[in-house]
Amino acid sequence: MATGAHQDRPGRTELGRVLISADALSSDWVPSFAAVPRSAFLPDLIWPFDMATGRSVGVSRAEEPEAWYGYADADVPIVTQWDDGEHSGKAAGRVATSSASMPSVVFRMLQALAVQPGNQVLEIGSGTGWNAALLAHRLRTENVVTIEVDEAVATTARGALERFGLPVEVVHGDGFKGYADRAPYDRIIATCGLRAIPFTWVQQCRPGGVIVAPWGTHFGNGDAVVRLVVSDDGESALGLFSGPVEFMKLRAQRLGPVVHREYVTGSVADGDETETNLVEGDFLGSGRFSPQSFALGLRVRDCVHTVADKRDGARPMWLYSLTDRSWACVMFRDGDTARVWQAGPRRLWDEAEAAYRWWEQNGKPGHDRFGLTVTAEGQAVWLDDPAHSWPL
Repeated sequence: MATGAHQDRPGRTELGRVLISADALSSDWVPSFAAVPRSAFLPDLIWPFDMATGRSVGVSRAEEPEAWYGYADADVPIVTQWDDGEHSGKAAGRVATSSASMPSVVFRMLQALAVQPGNQVLEIGSGTGWNAALLAHRLRTENVVTIEVDEAVATTARGALERFGLPVEVVHGDGFKGYADRAPYDRIIATCGLRAIPFTWVQQCRPGGVIVAPWGTHFGNGDAVVRLVVSDDGESALGLFSGPVEFMKLRAQRLGPVVHREYVTGSVADGDETETNLVEGDFLGSGRFSPQSFALGLRVRDCVHTVADKRDGARPMWLYSLTDRSWACVMFRDGDTARVWQAGPRRLWDEAEAAYRWWEQNGKPGHDRFGLTVTAEGQAVWLDDPAHSWPL
């Protein structure tokens, strides 16, 4: 197995301490963390998310080696590809399309996977190859296979794994279909955001097997990690969500941008006007990672929401239906009653306010009280009890 001069950098040691103290890195994963540095799987040009500025910045290993290794050893997400590979140059591109996730997220998901010696694991989304390398170090190379839809990303990951001495099989293909050639699996883990978990994954998993994936709704870009256990008869998989995350979406499930003018063809005043006594802080919470945003997405089906920047004490929020051209706009104002406009067959604000009231009446549940069930008929979500589920 390859090692590098920078493997025992102080930054890696500190990162390990941070991850352990945050309960992200469990004792059984410490040897793999120590042996498999993220830096060995990153390209020379990376775009880490700078927490201070809130944006992705280009950093070259050749030009800024200390900064490059500093980010590689930090608990930050790092973009490794923009615009499906069509981007060039050091400046950030338009849409991030491949990345190395935050180490804390990586190891929390690996903990949830609860691998055992000899487990056969399928990874959906190879990315840099680091996650597959960690699994291979823990379970042996022959027990791990990873599938990647982007051929260039797959090739790069394969090369990095081979150079490091953990030549995991990297398949170029659509992970939505799983990988039947090496099924059945004991564990399946996805490193991309899902809006629907395919039943194919359940079919390719052994009874009692575990599927871990970031999952969410089109209501927003945020996800939450779900841990599903396949039933004894193999006809379903169900489990609870844990904390919020945000992943690049499975390419087969990406949602294109909503075009505002296709919904609002005239003035917002053309919609039916009402008021609401809900205030911005209650309804929007802490943003895309808030539990109410997650709950609203579960209750207001086939809907996208966008929140604009606040100006002069006012912040508009828009709702767009994905099944027709219904729309709604609520204008939150500091110290004043919010005004609402909505138009179309669906009364989207009425749906959203009812969903918020439902969330409130049920004790404002966090992500971990919600669960997901996947069957051949589709997927359903539930609060506290799978017996009281509703379809998505």
